[in-house]
Amino acid sequence: MTTVFIVSAPSGSGKSTLVRWLLERDPDLLFSVSYTTRLPRGSEMPGVDYHYIERAEFEARIARNEFLEYADVFGNYYGTHRGVLDQAVKVGKDVVLDIDVQGARQLRKSIPEAVSTVSIFILAPSREILEQRLRSRSSAEQRVLNRHDDVETVIQTRLRKAADEIRNYDQYDYVLVNDDLTRSTETLAAIVAAERVKRVRVEPAVKKILTSFER
Repeated sequence: MTTVFIVSAPSGSGKSTLVRWLLERDPDLLFSVSYTTRLPRGSEMPGVDYHYIERAEFEARIARNEFLEYADVFGNYYGTHRGVLDQAVKVGKDVVLDIDVQGARQLRKSIPEAVSTVSIFILAPSREILEQRLRSRSSAEQRVLNRHDDVETVIQTRLRKAADEIRNYDQYDYVLVNDDLTRSTETLAAIVAAERVKRVRVEPAVKKILTSFER
């Protein structure tokens, strides 16, 4: 049985770092590369971090019902293509989805019943720490992209959205406070490991072992 691990977090909570660490160490996980209409940031690479497409193409794909979920975040579309589940089942891997609260809510309604889902919400330990991270990120983005956006406006908008997202924490199976990177990565890996030994996942293997005793 394929399991979809839904990972959500307010911008600046360290979600991407944790997910990247997990994928590097677990070969049985398949990362769902989302589609987006925003521009690449920093060292991001097309096809690795996101599939970057024009807004018109994204909307055409919406019309063709190609996405399991999609959302408009800060003026840009983000979406999960339906093909990722077929690919995961074909190669026998679990899927990691890096999506926001809005997308996670849509996904729970659209995902096939035969696929189990595990949702994990990651957040910074305080508003102050999240703000520090956002200021660092905004400054880096401006240098790389040569943008001249009002940094303060961007930060305050993201902080307000973060508060709205955190209020939805009770929709998730797990909540991980990212106050220490080493401890957080170990916790995330432990969640994945624990879910894989749940009875519903291992029952076919157990029945096979039991059959060997009955020969």
